[in-house]
Amino acid sequence: MRSFTVRLTLRFALLVTATTAAVLIAGGFVLDHQVNRGLDALHEIEAKELSELLGDDAGLEPAAVAKRIAHDADADAALFVIQVSDASGRVLFRSANLGETILPAGVASNPNGALALPNIGRVHLSRFERGPWRLQIGSLLAPAERVMRDYMRMTVPLMLGVGLLSVALGYAFSRATLRPLRAIAATANRIRADNLSERIPGATGRDELSALTSLLNQMFDRLQASFDQVGRFAADVSHELKTPLALIRLNAERLRARVQTDPEAQAAVADILEEIAQLHQVIDRLLFLAKAESGALNLALKRTEIAAFVRAFAEDAAALAEDRGAMFALRQNEAADLKAEPDLLRQLLLNLIANAVSVSPPGGLVSLVSAPGPGGWNLVVEDEGPGLPEVQLGRIFERFVRFESAAGQRAGTGLGLAICKSIAELHHGTIRAENRSDRSGLRVTVTLPC
Repeated sequence: MRSFTVRLTLRFALLVTATTAAVLIAGGFVLDHQVNRGLDALHEIEAKELSELLGDDAGLEPAAVAKRIAHDADADAALFVIQVSDASGRVLFRSANLGETILPAGVASNPNGALALPNIGRVHLSRFERGPWRLQIGSLLAPAERVMRDYMRMTVPLMLGVGLLSVALGYAFSRATLRPLRAIAATANRIRADNLSERIPGATGRDELSALTSLLNQMFDRLQASFDQVGRFAADVSHELKTPLALIRLNAERLRARVQTDPEAQAAVADILEEIAQLHQVIDRLLFLAKAESGALNLALKRTEIAAFVRAFAEDAAALAEDRGAMFALRQNEAADLKAEPDLLRQLLLNLIANAVSVSPPGGLVSLVSAPGPGGWNLVVEDEGPGLPEVQLGRIFERFVRFESAAGQRAGTGLGLAICKSIAELHHGTIRAENRSDRSGLRVTVTLPC
């Protein structure tokens, strides 16, 4: 949302600045055009006055021409340079401010035309034919060019000011425009498994925002219905599967008492009971994963003295390793208080130790480290098994992914590490697996917030 606010601010500022620049540039062209048109209008008036003073007598000599218009030309010397020629192109009069400069003949009238004259500078020159006279009237462009330079100098700070102001206004505009979207995002973020009934307040009107709000609320309705179905499914599975399994187990127990004299039947009944226990375990784990992933499982995290917790767990871990022909060592156990759910955290560590023991060779060492590390508190379990190919490490925490067990041991359900991942995430932590660098084996690290 912040990045979109920045992008919208920059787009607004760019649009306003570009529009202002276009207006100022267009204003410069208009100003220049109006200056030229104004000069042309002045030249037209001056040409009319001069033609009236000269009359229609084409035989006037230069002295007579000068006598008739010199006073007017001198009075307007600050505004115009004037040159009068006859129809043959002979120059009859030049204003005193031209000095030695002679205006070139044949310069057509051009509102935007300019001519550079030696010792005078750039002039805007107009040519008129009035009876037998050819009048050339020019005005110095220095004042107009000075105005244009001042205008251009003014536009630079004006553009900078507009740019800065447009950024500020654009940010305020973006914040105000995106406020409804932020409200939608905040409401959507509050809608969780324990708060599925909240909805985004409907926007007034029939615009795109109202349509988006309605669409999101419909989606949340469908999500709530889906969560309700998951909850009902979990309850149905718990009732519909566990009850028949309990009856099957009860009947198998009765059958075992009746076939005590038949070793083959006894072995078959034992296999049935073992499979029933395995099914119970799979159902319990699947129900746990379903609740954890749907957000229906909310933990009551409480302060736990981690060193005492790990010491108590280490006794059970050592017994489990010894029962399966491996060794267990608690290599490091630092003291700290963590927020955790002790029963689930114990289940996580027990699953990790059981997995590590199952892949360890006879007499192999499984170790546990509890110590602070980068990003939080680390619980590290290492084994001396064969490890895993790098391509399989990314799938280690997926459901029903199984690994080879030690010889003679029963393969697991493939749900233990998936449950470990769910428990770590319920504690707002992470879990990762990697091959050991010092020897063969796997290292699993659980990182919990301190």
